[in-house]
Amino acid sequence: MTKKILTLPCMLQTSFERFADNTALVFVGEAPRTYRDLQQDVEHVGRMLRAAGISRGAKVAILSQNMPNWAVAYFAVAVTGGVVVPILPDFHPEEIANIIEHSEAEAIFVSESLLGKLKPEMHTSLTVFRTDDLRQISGKTAPLPDTPFEYESVGEDDLLSIIYTSGTTGRSKGVMLTHKNIVWTTQQCRSLQHIVGTDRFLSILPLPHTFENTLGLMLPVMHGASVHYIRKAPTPSVLLPALATVKPTIMLSVPLVIEKIYRSKILPQVNGKAITRTLYKISPFRKLINRMIGRKLMETFGGEIVFFGVGGAKLDAQTERFLYEAKFPLAIGYGLTETSPLLAGAVGKNRRLSSTGIPMEGVRLRIANVNANGEGEIQAQGPNVMRGYYKDPKQTQEAFTADGWFRTGDLGRFRKGMLYIHGRIKNMIVGANGENIYPEDIESVINKMGYVLESLVVQQKGRLVAMVHLNMEEIDRKVRQMKQFHDETVQNINAFIDEILLEIQNKVNEQVNHYSRIQTVIFQPEPFKKTPTLKIKRFLYYQ
Repeated sequence: MTKKILTLPCMLQTSFERFADNTALVFVGEAPRTYRDLQQDVEHVGRMLRAAGISRGAKVAILSQNMPNWAVAYFAVAVTGGVVVPILPDFHPEEIANIIEHSEAEAIFVSESLLGKLKPEMHTSLTVFRTDDLRQISGKTAPLPDTPFEYESVGEDDLLSIIYTSGTTGRSKGVMLTHKNIVWTTQQCRSLQHIVGTDRFLSILPLPHTFENTLGLMLPVMHGASVHYIRKAPTPSVLLPALATVKPTIMLSVPLVIEKIYRSKILPQVNGKAITRTLYKISPFRKLINRMIGRKLMETFGGEIVFFGVGGAKLDAQTERFLYEAKFPLAIGYGLTETSPLLAGAVGKNRRLSSTGIPMEGVRLRIANVNANGEGEIQAQGPNVMRGYYKDPKQTQEAFTADGWFRTGDLGRFRKGMLYIHGRIKNMIVGANGENIYPEDIESVINKMGYVLESLVVQQKGRLVAMVHLNMEEIDRKVRQMKQFHDETVQNINAFIDEILLEIQNKVNEQVNHYSRIQTVIFQPEPFKKTPTLKIKRFLYYQ
């Protein structure tokens, strides 16, 4: 048997041949496009790249909203032997400029809506392709090259992508991922979830993020499935009709999306009536209620979903329990950009509450520097681990142990073969008496409280402080219903908020270790600033 070569050109040629008539990448509700169409588009853009002088090894950026042509651009760069530099659309223009300069990009694919984020001089220093119309180069319609297309013969260890992480701790780093890193990970994903050509993916996460890129694009293309894109931001008014139209079988999400659904749609159903509110506190009745709500939730998602993958951050424990008891097809993934991204997954029989499941087949995980609680740093080895950080040998060296294991920076432990993660080591707070305090654990307790949307625990002047963002719509509605608060509404809302904050402090301190008790709870009026994958930028709130 011929050994499968783990490069993107080889993977694409196999899919184009096997799945030519399958629906490939399309906008929701629009005319289907097949893998044969995708092949023609990729080869056409590949010819354009070569005609524009973009050769093997050239860095090419993509700054675009999610769309089929985003993938066409990515694949075209790959099959010509180039290196893709995906840029998150939410990045600031200055950060975009820094990435283009640091990566030494020679060309960029950019969507019409994001052209304004390019500095004026970039329109002349770069070859500019439009993702909205792939016939355009630098604003002009280019002649269509009709020469036969030859796929570049690249090696498994050749660089495929440099991904600049948004990070929650400061400056972005360029993660270098090879063809083998990405294609091997894509191949191994099937050990956790079986994918077939009739599967329908609905894409709601940004494609430059490795989670969506590998699992939401490479994986369906490898197996001939279809991916459906939304032309607008996935707000409820846009997402609900899309779910009804596509009836997806597979979706990927970050925790905040499903947590919002739980807090804004599910909990009000439970708390709306005194009887359900009371019954929900009793385990057998809670499970029965959750199962009933789960059936409705399945209908909302189109009724055919078999895999709802959540990754990028820790899922709130209360939301996870609801989805588990509702028998919603939740799957938890764990990994990092540096690991292409998947390291472990909790799917089907490998699901346990609060666990990220088992290591992906072919990945080795170990727990290093174990503390008295049996927790230590999660370290990884496998063909999915990055080559290093671009132009940053110092940080690359720091990312690996002396014996070659990648340091994830996450604190975790194994229990009965299942991996449990307890937070980022960098986020750990050292208490007054040297105790290790993990803010994520305290935040998970706070986030269960009524009216709480999100929270952040930090240390300020030696004191543990909880910053809490509340559901003001619900608070306003509650205050207006209270008879004693029929006048001076604003004053009474402020008084009610003070009561909530005090209650949060008291209830949390009853549930955590004495050294993890909160000294102050602060009202955070605005949502916390977040990365494009909706993780709080914690470093912005440190003092």
